[in-house]
Amino acid sequence: MRAGIAVLAVSLLSAGVADAASKKKKSTRSASSVSRTTTSSSGWKRGYADIVIDANTGRVLHQDNADTVLHPASITKVMTLYLLFEQLDARKLRLDSQLKVSSYAARQQPSKLGVKAGSTIEVEDAIQALVTRSANDVAVVIAENISGSVPEFARLMTRRAHQLGMTRTNYVNPNGLPDQRQVTTARDLATLGRAIQERFPSYYGYFEKRSFQYRGVAIRNHNRLLGRVEGVDGIKTGDTNASGFNLLTSVKRDGRYVIAVVLGGKSGASRDNRMVALLSDALPRAYSGRQMVARMNRAPVDADDLPTPAVVAVAAPKPLAPPAIAPEEVPVPLANPRLAMASAAGEMPSSEDEEVAVVEEDQLTTASVPVPLAAPTRPAVVASASADNPAVGSVAPIVPVTVKTVAVVARPSKPTASFSNQPGILGTLAFSSAQSDGPSVKNAPAQKAIKPVQVASVGQVEIPRQDAEAAEKTVTPRSGWAIQIGAFGSEADARAQIAKAQQKVPSALAKVDPYTEEATKGSTRFVRARFAGFDAESAARKACMALKRQDFGCMVFRN
Repeated sequence: MRAGIAVLAVSLLSAGVADAASKKKKSTRSASSVSRTTTSSSGWKRGYADIVIDANTGRVLHQDNADTVLHPASITKVMTLYLLFEQLDARKLRLDSQLKVSSYAARQQPSKLGVKAGSTIEVEDAIQALVTRSANDVAVVIAENISGSVPEFARLMTRRAHQLGMTRTNYVNPNGLPDQRQVTTARDLATLGRAIQERFPSYYGYFEKRSFQYRGVAIRNHNRLLGRVEGVDGIKTGDTNASGFNLLTSVKRDGRYVIAVVLGGKSGASRDNRMVALLSDALPRAYSGRQMVARMNRAPVDADDLPTPAVVAVAAPKPLAPPAIAPEEVPVPLANPRLAMASAAGEMPSSEDEEVAVVEEDQLTTASVPVPLAAPTRPAVVASASADNPAVGSVAPIVPVTVKTVAVVARPSKPTASFSNQPGILGTLAFSSAQSDGPSVKNAPAQKAIKPVQVASVGQVEIPRQDAEAAEKTVTPRSGWAIQIGAFGSEADARAQIAKAQQKVPSALAKVDPYTEEATKGSTRFVRARFAGFDAESAARKACMALKRQDFGCMVFRN
């Protein structure tokens, strides 16, 4: 009996070991299938890939399918901006140059800014539209203005990619909308991520902008790692059904400089979480010190094919500040280039990223846009010279803008930011006025004047202390008629829009009082930007019309 019991025990133990081995083998096979890349019968390349590179040393800290050909989606726009920055660097374009909008560009699929055929858009607005909104229409505007057509621009994109060492990349459009022929690899995108910031440090700061003001609407950046991971300074998200959810990220922290790419995520959240995990593992192992590989801060070899764009002439040329001095270069022989958002109180649905019919959508509330942090390096923004706005380089002070703040104001009818397309997909912002049927906002906390005021096209201005102290006093706006030009996620954004309106239509707003008002809807806090003191409704409507001609959202109400 003892012998029988022993035999039975040995048999059970062997069965358990075999079962565990079988489960482990099955788990390993399942895990490997997750990262396997396949090409479907229709020609689409699907799968997962990632890479993390120490940009100080060129060492690969982690990689998985890094050289597998996949679809870039809207990360494509990084190359589109690279070529636009080349035009700025060569002074063939200026930040205030006007780019023409064709009917083909205006017809592009969402996500889009909604530019109209026959209109124009400034280069700086175009840059910010690509970085934050990932605007497909604006990407085509850039392509057509630089090269004359999308196919020609795509050829230039591919040529430049190969010159940078992105040998497995091919472009056929400037926005990343689905095309089987538009492919890249995680390693190639990491090379592009290094190249654009090292060659154009004075323009790379745009990738860190968390929101963009366009026609009174604050558009939020799709990159959710900004502010979530310390040291992240960009750069671009992208997703389509064919590509999955993609992300190209740059991190600089404690002397460490890391470029990371994730392609083919199952959702925006899982992609971001994967990137956070990769960075958490790689950063402690990254080199902390001076860059040891040659910087990619020069034009690629044989890049002598820069076209001259045909753009709308600007009446009064505005000179750019000289480009920032390139970082100190540590030469290395035979360097390998491979190492080398007027939103009111309502919520506005938007997708986590750009293309139509993506796998997962996130809800985005434009009224709660965080205050953008100052980028470590950003392009000089130039304003036309005048008595109140001196030219670049002048020692004359900039005249400050003092804005009043109120604590109790009745809620007016409000413009609602919505989509002109069908709900549930990415679309174009449109505005409609609806009469308010809610109670008055009472005892709202007074807003204090923020001393650093972001003035559109001027930069950060320091208000003199005596003016700032006067602005901090709570006042009641004059009775009569008033106008509202938008509702924003922060006091600074509201004040910036007020300052911009005063600059654009000074005569219509000369005899009225600017003020801001804080309000909440549900858990959302927002700040209204307003002007009060119009004696008649007709005067308020006239001012509104003047503002609308300057692309401001505006509505009239009785104060």
